[in-house]
Amino acid sequence: MERTLRYWHTLRWLRPIQFYARLWFRLYHPRPDLRPAPQLRRALSRWVACPRAVSMTAPSTFRFLSTERAITAPVDWNRSDWPKLWLYNAHYFDDLVADGAANRNEWHRALIARWVAENPPGKGNGWEPYPTSLRIVNWFKWLLAGNAPMPGMLDSLAVQVRWLGKRLERHLLGNHLWANAKALVFAGACFQGSEAESWLRSGLLLTQRELQEQILADGGHFERSPMYHAILTEDVLDLVQLGALSGALPMADVQAWREAATRMLGWAKVMAHPDGDIAFFNDAAFGISPAWTALSAYASAVGVLPESVQGVKRQVEEGQVQLLPQSGYARLVSGPAVLLTDVASIGPDYLPGHAHADTLSFELSLDGRRVLVNGGTSTYQNDAERQRQRGTAAHNTVVVDGGDSSEVWSAFRVARRARVHDVTSSQDDDAVSLSAWHDGYLRLPGRVRHHRTWSLRSNALVVTDVLDGQFANAEACFLFAPGEGLQWRVEGGVGRLEPAVWNPRFGESVDTTRLVVKFGGPRCCVVFSWS
Repeated sequence: MERTLRYWHTLRWLRPIQFYARLWFRLYHPRPDLRPAPQLRRALSRWVACPRAVSMTAPSTFRFLSTERAITAPVDWNRSDWPKLWLYNAHYFDDLVADGAANRNEWHRALIARWVAENPPGKGNGWEPYPTSLRIVNWFKWLLAGNAPMPGMLDSLAVQVRWLGKRLERHLLGNHLWANAKALVFAGACFQGSEAESWLRSGLLLTQRELQEQILADGGHFERSPMYHAILTEDVLDLVQLGALSGALPMADVQAWREAATRMLGWAKVMAHPDGDIAFFNDAAFGISPAWTALSAYASAVGVLPESVQGVKRQVEEGQVQLLPQSGYARLVSGPAVLLTDVASIGPDYLPGHAHADTLSFELSLDGRRVLVNGGTSTYQNDAERQRQRGTAAHNTVVVDGGDSSEVWSAFRVARRARVHDVTSSQDDDAVSLSAWHDGYLRLPGRVRHHRTWSLRSNALVVTDVLDGQFANAEACFLFAPGEGLQWRVEGGVGRLEPAVWNPRFGESVDTTRLVVKFGGPRCCVVFSWS
């Protein structure tokens, strides 16, 4: 019965297209279209890349997800004993546009030739829609940067685009369908002729619809992951640059992308730590998406309203409380302290795959250093570690009776999920404060509501939790960044320090310490202080 209910609470939120498109995706097996490629369109100028770390360390060696491996034989592209996400990264070809790519040009040319020879059309990891989408874009960027196409490269690109057009991820939606759409736009803008025009029409229709759906009024991405938000911000900036280079894109679309990019950059700045990188809410890790510093530099390079970006910087630096009401986050600043808080409901309802049970969690930076952090993400494998990393106890919030605030399960599923209510903020001469409560524990027998208030001063953070309902055990967890610590004092409970782990990157676990506070009653207050 419990399993049936879990499936019901997971599936009832899905849209009809997610059911019938999944069935269609599994049953329909198109044949690759091997016709020659259309004529390539002449670019008006050279591609400028967003800063990106090098991943190709030798002609056949790659470092992805904190692990280095060599792809030396055709079978290596689809090894069943290697993590699928690592193999996906190998098929992305991100290194073609990474820092110093020109210095590895011969490696890249040989790798492209190898991929075409060793990955027959329609077969293997590399032909799944998401890696196909990212590779199409990266190959076009490489060409737009002034590189001459390899023999067979353009024909392979056309085969990939035709294949993608028949394998759009309408069953997954979200960032996957967006990536599909972006690839179609690139193909339609970089090739010419009637076939390219059809790709462009399809891609533009999808990007228009998905941009409106996925980017919220406050500029945040609707999956509420700072990492995926940064990825899509780079995507939109890419489309702006493509519009300038190809001359084939409607000005109305380019202008819409510019406006969206400006809002998205503002959100990214609000949610960036003082060190310039992303916060760890929901699925998030360093090294996958560009940091705010890289996004800002890239935006300036492609001419996306640099004066507006500077205005965003000033607004964020001068404000004490900044709410992002549609996405559900807030930034509080006092003196050397920057507090980033999660007052977001799980969302979107039909696509919570990258969500964690981290409602009412937070991260704290002092003097530019991260001090209190959420647990991070190091794996997408469907295993116990993935479950632990998504669970409430891996975040700076409260665990009631050993449960999660939202029922995260499998690798990307959520059943009953927490909703946040009554978000209020205030500020005076001494402190800035934020309050909210969530109903995620109402499903428990004691029907608990978790109320939390943060009060931030220049020398202290007071976190007050009130549990309204019946419970046998409750604990508040606070994870310290490695090597960091704070003075702390507990009212209404008992605190203890214990070993913990932080997962700042995929494939990486770092030993650290966390404070666990056991509630002595319905109200518990923790005071963190610094000098």
